[in-house]
Amino acid sequence: MKWKYANMRDAFGKTLVELGKKYPQIVVLNADLSSSTRTHYFEKEFPERFWNVGVAEQNMMGIAAGLATTGKIVFASTFAMFATGRAYDQVRQSIAYPALNVKIVASHAGITVGGDGASHQMHEDIALMRVLPNMTVIVPADFYETRKVITSIVETGGPTYVRMARTDTPMIYDEDYVFRIGKADLLSDGDDVTIVAMGLMLSKAIEAADELKKEGISARVINMSTVKPLDDKIVEKAARETGGIVTAEEHNVLMGMGSAVAEVIAERYPVPIKRVGIPDVFGESGESEELMEAYGLTVKNIVEQTRLVMKMRE
Repeated sequence: MKWKYANMRDAFGKTLVELGKKYPQIVVLNADLSSSTRTHYFEKEFPERFWNVGVAEQNMMGIAAGLATTGKIVFASTFAMFATGRAYDQVRQSIAYPALNVKIVASHAGITVGGDGASHQMHEDIALMRVLPNMTVIVPADFYETRKVITSIVETGGPTYVRMARTDTPMIYDEDYVFRIGKADLLSDGDDVTIVAMGLMLSKAIEAADELKKEGISARVINMSTVKPLDDKIVEKAARETGGIVTAEEHNVLMGMGSAVAEVIAERYPVPIKRVGIPDVFGESGESEELMEAYGLTVKNIVEQTRLVMKMRE
């Protein structure tokens, strides 16, 4: 399958500028990475509503919380490692606990940070954010879904964590795509098994379904871009109708989207499930595609895990 590629970060930065013209209460904070996160677009257009706090992510979250108490819609942006790991205490105590209207939009998540290595490859951020009460967690899959997500969270109150990849990703959607917080998107129907994916693994799930079709296996493909609140209804429906689930995510296989799906299945309608994700290990330096291959984040592995799920039903 031939894909066109675009970068989620560009979608974020450009959409933020468009929304800034409509919503004068939007302000943006960045921790010395505005070029990398693409918030420099907003900085150029609205310098009086943008603050670079320097390499001080914990302070950034505290400032964001303070601004939110004055009625501002606050975007705080940096790398996923720093937004969720370094500043966890401030996110928990100052943003999630009082349920303030702060939008934490993090880039450079997962193994595809590449050569920056284990110190910058954040595989635990979904786990950290989804256990926080009041926190909405969203992982867009491509350029246009990112645009829709950023628009939706501006129009919805409360703390939100949005996770973006560093690399360019396949363009799955177009401008007509409708995103709704808490609602998964059914990309293709199927009767034999269901593949639930998020983020940049969605394109690989689509390719895996195409490969499985050649073997006579009809795979349902679901984009679970909202990890919290999870669309438990579509998960239960898929379990009942297809009898097996495979999840795919660029996150630690523990406590990510796959775990959230498994929790629903265990309580509602137990069926065989396999989770494709990063093993419970730290990352290493390398090219993004090499690392995806090394950690099993591939079309081939999704197909293999799907076959295993189907054998488990026999």
